[in-house]
Parts: sequence; structure tokens; C-alpha cells
Amino acid sequence: MIIKTVNLETVCGITSKLPQNMLPEVAFAGKSNVGKSSLINALMNRKALARTSAQPGKTQTINFYNVNGEIYFVDLPGYGYAKVKEEVKAKWGKMIENYLHKSKQLKAVFLLIDIRHEPGSNDKVMYEWIIKQGYSPIIIATKLDKIKRSQVEKQIKLIRTALQAGSDTLIIPFSAESKQGREDIYHILESFLPGQEEF
Repeated sequence: MIIKTVNLETVCGITSKLPQNMLPEVAFAGKSNVGKSSLINALMNRKALARTSAQPGKTQTINFYNVNGEIYFVDLPGYGYAKVKEEVKAKWGKMIENYLHKSKQLKAVFLLIDIRHEPGSNDKVMYEWIIKQGYSPIIIATKLDKIKRSQVEKQIKLIRTALQAGSDTLIIPFSAESKQGREDIYHILESFLPGQEEF
């Protein structure tokens, strides 16, 4: 997948109406500090279009990036950050659920999990939510460069077991540093482009 143009087209807050996009959409969900912005920037081949923050929990909107005029990357608010008030968390949750339920163009949901740790309760809830809305989550196991190569299989198994994910659930190890895993993700994204077979 060659990235030619990227445009942050729509930013939706809690009270915003979701856009009626005509192009396919893929959504990215994950905990606040899981490396979501780093992944999206790596996929878009941009250094800092999706803002990375030293303070987790800053993404409070759903951001729609138009990529090549062919597909939207949809950045969902990070969840599970302890310092955010419960009522705000509940609103973000509603906003994410609303998007997953209502988008007519959503083709896939990528759920980001830190490869170093067992998925937490928020990750499990999000995984189940995605399934409940009729999607098969694709797991991106981020921060691959933070563990030894010999630990990768063990950690992937830990993630699969904790989420109770079947063997048909894709888990792609990814490093924002080395870009390992990016081509695998591109391969999936390309399958959603107009004129391509569905993945």
C-alpha cells in the first residue's frame, strides 16, 4: 500500500453527528498508552499527524483520516486511563459503541494490545463489544521492540488466552520503531479498497 495523501477530514466529539462517509472505514481501538497514534502514523507514513501525547487519555474525539481518497482510518478515543473521570469514560464508551453500531462503511476493527502485558479488563470488554457489534477484531500486539524475539510466541498465546480468542482471530505483532508488522496490516487494508476482494 503506497500512501500518497492523508487528510484529517472529520473530528467528532461526544455531541457530534457521525459523518456519512461513502468510502470504506477501518477503526483503531486501544488503551490510552498502547501506542495507537504511533501505529496510525506508521501506517500513514507520517511522523506526527495522529498526535502522540505524553499524557494518556488526550484523544477525546473520533478522528477520521482520509487516506489516498480510498479509505478512512478511524482513530477511536483511548480507553482505560485512570485519571479520567468516570462520567467522561462512560461518555467515551457510549461514543465508541455508537460509532461501531452505526457506521455503515466500517469494514474492520483493529484492537491494539501491548504485547508485554496480559490484556486487562478494559481490553476484554472492548474485545467483546466489537464482537457484539458483528465484527471480528484484528489484534495488533504493539511495542514488539520492547520484548525479546524468544518471548513473542509466548506473549501472543497469553493475549489469545486472556481474550478467549479463537485460533481464527488474527494477532499481528507490530513495532512502531522497526515498522515490523506494517506490511501485514497493509495487506489487510488493501483488501477493503474498492475493487478488491474482502479480507
